[in-house]
Amino acid sequence: MKKTELPRWATAVVLPLLNLVSALLAAALVIHLLGESPAESMAILINSAIINPEGLSYTLFYASTFIFTGLSVSIAMKAGLFNIGSEGQMYLGGLGLTMAMLAFDATLPAWLMIPAAMIGAALFGALWAFIPGYLQAKRGSHVVVTTIMFNFIAASLMNFIIVKYLIPEGQQNPASRVFAAAGEMPRLNQWFPILGDTPLNVSFLVAIVALAIYGIMVWRSSWGYQLRATGLNQHAAHYAGVSISRMIIVAMLISGALAGLAAVNSVMGSTHYLSLNFPAGAGFVGIAIALMGRQHSVGIFLSAVLFGALIQGGFDLSLEKPNIPQETFIFIQGLIILFCGAMENFYAPAVLKLINLRATPVPAKG
Repeated sequence: MKKTELPRWATAVVLPLLNLVSALLAAALVIHLLGESPAESMAILINSAIINPEGLSYTLFYASTFIFTGLSVSIAMKAGLFNIGSEGQMYLGGLGLTMAMLAFDATLPAWLMIPAAMIGAALFGALWAFIPGYLQAKRGSHVVVTTIMFNFIAASLMNFIIVKYLIPEGQQNPASRVFAAAGEMPRLNQWFPILGDTPLNVSFLVAIVALAIYGIMVWRSSWGYQLRATGLNQHAAHYAGVSISRMIIVAMLISGALAGLAAVNSVMGSTHYLSLNFPAGAGFVGIAIALMGRQHSVGIFLSAVLFGALIQGGFDLSLEKPNIPQETFIFIQGLIILFCGAMENFYAPAVLKLINLRATPVPAKG
């Protein structure tokens, strides 16, 4: 009997791998046209981002932020929502943790200060996502439109707040003051010196815990079943007793909180102050990670590491190969988004045909 749909292993593993390989082949062609060897360039990138311990540390540092933004987009997708406002929600999350830091970093010890700042980041991110979620649930406003608008509003609002209120007197740098030592996330090189002097910090471990909680809640709980039912068929979920409006609002609150937590790695784990444009596109990268990772914990982790490796390896490769500008890797990220997003099912008919051919019994002779 012929299959009409791809099995889960094919959609979760085979299609993403084929799409990734296609994107990398297109990137190899671009590198060749730039006058460099794709094989040599790939070897440099892998060595810099994965094999070298210090380079791997930077890769995981970038991945820590991407895991949170990828989870942010994924949890909304499970509810049938396309939250592309993680960038703005991460920005406001940075404001939330900064307000907690400026208020308490001189008085609270680290074991209280760090959780308080994380709560502030999650709360501000959630509140910034609440309005688009409410408008979608109660007024029918499309969440894509409202989250796009809120990204721009967040950028303008943060520019005003930082420049008007947070710059220390006599300073020109558009940033808050540096936080006290109690507000710094502990770095992992304290326990693993092989990682070198890099900003990889406890946020990476928090991100792994968040992945585990996400996997359990989405795939092993009754709430997760209701969430996925809402995303697959709102009418059926409604008749099954699910409050669609409440589920939409709750999903957006969680999505915004996760995006807000992405600020912890960048602000508390690296710069130790709030600066303009610190998200640096991480919220938009989260969209690609959610698409490529198929909203699965393992897929999100691997996708986040891949994008972290592209940033770290791309930086070193551009230093060793001047013909390959660092902007090339923004282009490669775009290719991955193209193949894993807009063209995610490009290979599906061929894979389904191959599966059916292998499943067709061979007639016996005689």
